[in-house]
Amino acid sequence: MSRIIVLGGGMVGSAMALDLARDHNVSLADINSKNLEQTKKKNSSIETIKLDVSIAADLKEAIQAFDLVICAVPGFLGFETLKTIIESGKNVVDISFFPEDALTLNSLAIENSVTAIVDCGVAPGMDNFILGRLNEEMEVNKFACYVGGLPKFKKWPFNYTAPFSPVDVIEEYTRPARYVENGSMVVKEALSDIELMEFENVGTLEAFNSDGLRSILQTMSHIPNMIEKTLRYPGHAEYISLLKESGFFSDKAIEVDGKMVVPLEFTSKILFDEWFLGDKEEITIMRVIVEGLKEGKKHCYTYNLYDSYDKKSGVASMSRTTGYTATAAANMFLNGLWTDKGMFPPELIGKDINCFEFILDYLKERGVNYKLEVDIE
Repeated sequence: MSRIIVLGGGMVGSAMALDLARDHNVSLADINSKNLEQTKKKNSSIETIKLDVSIAADLKEAIQAFDLVICAVPGFLGFETLKTIIESGKNVVDISFFPEDALTLNSLAIENSVTAIVDCGVAPGMDNFILGRLNEEMEVNKFACYVGGLPKFKKWPFNYTAPFSPVDVIEEYTRPARYVENGSMVVKEALSDIELMEFENVGTLEAFNSDGLRSILQTMSHIPNMIEKTLRYPGHAEYISLLKESGFFSDKAIEVDGKMVVPLEFTSKILFDEWFLGDKEEITIMRVIVEGLKEGKKHCYTYNLYDSYDKKSGVASMSRTTGYTATAAANMFLNGLWTDKGMFPPELIGKDINCFEFILDYLKERGVNYKLEVDIE
């Protein structure tokens, strides 16, 4: 039985701590006492630690006694937190999805004999695992991922709920989107190139550009066509674009009645209540398409995910699909299936069929099922 510490006790961090506590000694650290108390009520065996991860000395001290660290802090804290974890010589699985390039820490991880698995959620995460596996089996010429977390029941105007901080969601809407077309990098505004798509159990959704390819732009640079798009109910992108173009997402302070106000902070406060998931039922939709040549024939692999709120456990769908991918990777590592040292986004691990199948089986055991369709021409 391993000792694991989860950094971040939000909806996803709490779900991971509860899942890992089935088989391991787990501690949960967060700066928010309420988050810690809520998780402790669900499983009293989980030790809780009040911790500010931005204080490096405190973080290093807190993680020293553990075999593995799971990092689920907000994105703006992620890179420095991960760096401190690696400098402490601790193996880590990270889902903080920070904007910085995780691969720049590869040398540091090797120097400290650390295995760091990053971007290990649903997307980025599972789509990377899938691409890494199929890249070993065929000559891939197209990769596309469409993904979104949505409320089961719509509420005007945004028709959206989030298990994450509004600041992290807004970051997806403001960061320029990079994709690859015919071997060349293309950069467009997020929320652009809206298209309508049909999904079983849901109906019509809109897909728009977002900057989700991340590490595969480097690790899979040989693939000539790669794109990720975010899924929302139709009309969402237009409302967000209105806020964006009107300056509501600006991080530059403006004066209002003699007081300095940052529009992004104000907007986030408003949207926190509007987008707050609470006990609302939500769903996760993902479609991953990988096309290429195998044994002289064109193959198209399509993985579809429809996952909903688990009433029995009370765990939100995005917490399950994101968090359980990370806990699957944690158990995979602790079981000795992956022992290499360095920085590893999931596509580099997915190439190993034993690791890939372990992840899929682990998720299936928890009711997160990826349905595969294969077309051969």
